This record gives sequence, structure tokens and C-alpha cells, in this order.
Amino acid sequence: MRFDQHTVVLLVRPDNPPKLPRDAADRLRDTHLAHQAGLVEQGALLAAGPFLGGDDARIRGFAVLSVDPQLARELYANDPAVSAGQLVARVMSWQVPEGVLRFESVPVPTSMLEMAAGD
Repeated sequence: MRFDQHTVVLLVRPDNPPKLPRDAADRLRDTHLAHQAGLVEQGALLAAGPFLGGDDARIRGFAVLSVDPQLARELYANDPAVSAGQLVARVMSWQVPEGVLRFESVPVPTSMLEMAAGD
């Protein structure tokens, strides 16, 4: 059997993230989403999104990338939410049977306003 290998990033809230005023936190969410959209445009990010609920509230999001783990670490080190200490990127390789996953090119939100619009 053949396998496809992807890089996965778990975005985890650290135990004691720096406190941010509401407006700064909102801006940071927008810059995080814009960063993710930029990774999609570059062809590095195949899929990403937040977790809703779950057993561990610290695990905030999941991303699947088409790049090797080292490049994924570098790309997420530049994520504004990571560099601000609000999230930590946990990077790993993931294998699945070849062809089991397909990723379509679809628009991704670049801001919280776009997410709220639901278009």
C-alpha cells in the first residue's frame, strides 16, 4: 500500500497567554486569518479551521499543509497569533493511504467579518 504524507499543525493555546485588550485580540484574530489565507494563496496550506468544543479546550485549531515539517514550523512562527504568544504551533507528519484525501481550492476567510458574513 502506498501512502500520502502531509504536515499537520495543531494550534494550541498556551497555559498563560499574554492578556490582550478586546480590540487588540480582535485585530490579532484578523491578522491570523489573513496569514492563513496567505498560506493558501502560496499553495502551502491545504485546509485549516478551528475546533469547536472538544475534550481539550487548549487545542484551538488544525491545519494540513503541503510543505515539509520544517517549513511549516517557519511559516507558523510568522503567524501573528503564534508570535504574539496566543497560540503555539505543534507540527507533525501525518500519513494516510494514498488518495484517501482530496483538497479543493476554495476561498478562505481573511477576517472575522468575512467569517460572520457566512458568504
